[in-house]
Amino acid sequence: MTHYWMILILAGAFEIGWPIGLKNGSGENGLNWYWIAFAVSSMALSGLFLFLAQKAIPIGTAYAVWTGIGAAGTFLIGVMFYAEAATVGRMLALTLIVSGVVLFKISS
Repeated sequence: MTHYWMILILAGAFEIGWPIGLKNGSGENGLNWYWIAFAVSSMALSGLFLFLAQKAIPIGTAYAVWTGIGAAGTFLIGVMFYAEAATVGRMLALTLIVSGVVLFKISS
């Protein structure tokens, strides 16, 4: 079972990759095809690993954890590398997302 949770975490990591690719793919001088290819590849790999993880993890749990990792990870990347605001409200929202993901894991 631990094997499938590692696959799900990998799916979540790739879920973070595609918004980053889309953000960087739309440059000031037009489209940056390297980043767009990165985004599309991340989408495909994220979906594939989610598919594999659902062989042993319930679909509701897998989807919630997958989207939680993607949302929380993308938020943190935005704060660290794109100068997005890290307000108290946004940090509270992040805490709630992570708490929900942990509760799903504990409850499975």
